Amino acid sequence: MDWNEEREGGTTRFTRSDGTVVVSVRETADTRWAVTLDRLEQAPEGPAYERETVATREAALEVAARWRSAHEP
Repeated sequence: MDWNEEREGGTTRFTRSDGTVVVSVRETADTRWAVTLDRLEQAPEGPAYERETVATREAALEVAARWRSAHEP
């Protein structure tokens, strides 16, 4: 399944093509990077929420890529 990338302000969002999973990357107030995964109840896999904070944007994008790969239907 494909992922659409959207940038708004300081946040990058990756939305799965079926619209049921969103992975977001953003800088926090203390200059670390937060990665969140929000999987809706309508997703074939059911609902889920995960959050991880890392030191760099590069590390955050690696987490986001890992989560996108893990959440392919």
